[in-house]
Amino acid sequence: MPEQSSKQFLQRAFVKKTLRRILALATIIGLSYGLVAMIYATRTIFKVKKNYAVVLERFSGKREAVTEVGWHLRLPYFTRIEQEVTLMNQRLFLGGQNEPMRIISKENVALWTSGVMTFRIRNLNIWAIENLDPMNILQGDYDGIVKDILQAQAVNDLISKRETIKEDIFEALKSRPINQGGPTLEKKYGLEVVSFVLKETRFGDKLVEATEEKKRRELIAEAENYAADQEASRIRKLYAAYMESIASLQGALGRPDGSTDAALLQFLVQQKWAAAYEKHQAGQNTVVIQNTSGAPNLTLPAPTEVKSVSGGTP
Repeated sequence: MPEQSSKQFLQRAFVKKTLRRILALATIIGLSYGLVAMIYATRTIFKVKKNYAVVLERFSGKREAVTEVGWHLRLPYFTRIEQEVTLMNQRLFLGGQNEPMRIISKENVALWTSGVMTFRIRNLNIWAIENLDPMNILQGDYDGIVKDILQAQAVNDLISKRETIKEDIFEALKSRPINQGGPTLEKKYGLEVVSFVLKETRFGDKLVEATEEKKRRELIAEAENYAADQEASRIRKLYAAYMESIASLQGALGRPDGSTDAALLQFLVQQKWAAAYEKHQAGQNTVVIQNTSGAPNLTLPAPTEVKSVSGGTP
């Protein structure tokens, strides 16, 4: 009996000892994890990734860029991580948004356009230390240069010469000073302009409708002008033929002394009108009386009615 009691006591003591060890180990692990998490949260130990850089602010107020890839240690409360800067290619949209923005062309015509510039930071001291909030400042300068070039173009060039305008904008972003005698974008911000793409240039919906209506009216006016030209050409040809026939008639009726027999000419003209009248008045006779002393007269008989009687003789 005493032996069983001692065995149970030893077993209980072993279990308690094991539980205490497990609890102590869990506590140590938890404290260690919390300490590491706290250090990592405060970024006392920080990591610089590839193609990234970290700007540190010292207690003395000095700012410096850390570009070496790997883990780094800093003194808490005496140093502060100001910002993390990417050194990879970055995009900057026109107007700060991907959607098209409204511009005014040289002829005061509203258009919608969108563009994107790709750039890469080359000098961290200029970008992150000499400029406060460099991305917002760069956005303003970038929009100003692009709008100045776009709004100085004719509306037709903005649609049909996009390739040329795109290259002009790219050249301006790389080498044109922001102001006369001032720095370029690359010198001011310590970056390299990699490319510029003019994504879209189009009219507004109302302007498109007005343009289509204008084109339709121009086509109608062009068709009417063509028809008028054809009619004028036909009239000129008829007039030339008429004058030629009159000249031939006068030549045929001419006298040896070069004059024209006016009486015979008037008679032929009467016969011409009479023939035209007979074509429209079927069943009637035309009597022409020639008088050389005055204007010719046309005497037409009165029309007669023809009656038919069914079943009998008239």
